[in-house]
Amino acid sequence: MFSTDRLRALAAVAEHGSVAAAARALHVTPSGVSQQLAKLEREAGRPLLEPDGRTVRLTQAGRVLAGHAARVAEQLRRARADLDDLGEEVLGPLRLAGVGSALRTLVPAALASLLALHPRVEPSACDGEAVELLPMLMRGDLDVLVVESWSPRPLALPAGAAVERLVREEVRVGVAEGHPLAGRERVGLEELAGEAWASCAPGTEPYESLVQVARACGFDPRVPYTLTEMPTQLALVRAGLAVALVPELARFPETPGVRFVPVEPGLAREITVIWREGAETPPVRAFKGVLRESLQRVPAEA
Repeated sequence: MFSTDRLRALAAVAEHGSVAAAARALHVTPSGVSQQLAKLEREAGRPLLEPDGRTVRLTQAGRVLAGHAARVAEQLRRARADLDDLGEEVLGPLRLAGVGSALRTLVPAALASLLALHPRVEPSACDGEAVELLPMLMRGDLDVLVVESWSPRPLALPAGAAVERLVREEVRVGVAEGHPLAGRERVGLEELAGEAWASCAPGTEPYESLVQVARACGFDPRVPYTLTEMPTQLALVRAGLAVALVPELARFPETPGVRFVPVEPGLAREITVIWREGAETPPVRAFKGVLRESLQRVPAEA
């Protein structure tokens, strides 16, 4: 049987990239981590690390076991949280914020379920983009976020932020029904190089992801329309004034007069829930639980 402390050491090396960084994260010495890993290798019966210049990297066996170690650590964390919750009543403020499409499609049902279970919770909500909401969370002005992360540009999280992925969804390009590419089964992003684009403001995940993927396809997108609300962006698309990158949740309900065409290279968006490490209050834990349940209902409603 593997020791949980040794599994935790391996998971830390996998997450932080080196023995020294893992030691700092675990608040132990590098030699302590090395000893734990040496014992774990003997228990596993095969090498888990191999030299990589001045540091080390995981072997195939190490990567396999590290995946299990991370899941064990998460299960133990949840067990500790469940025990801590015994005798705790879920009540008090819950200050949440998120991107508009997630707030519209996921959060209302989750809050309704939360209040049905815990009527003494006092929720409040506001919308915005991750770039402006994350500092508010880390200052303690908010308790939990439901925000987005686009591929191939993952969301940069500050130290002390904990994250859980809720859903990964396809991103398509929205064009007017009369657009020359509206009837295509798939379109290369470079074919839209001459188009006017609608997106959120510079600095936001949707805008910066559009710029990054467009440049990878050989062009700088022209974005004359920078608007927070996706329905407003889609109104411009429907009028033939712009095209836009649109995730699945932002297409619910479907917009008449707009075609959503898959793009190459393929794009995706993740919706994540983020909170501060050490500040996962009973209302935050309860909200995350009902939020996961609300995800089960979204596809059927859509």
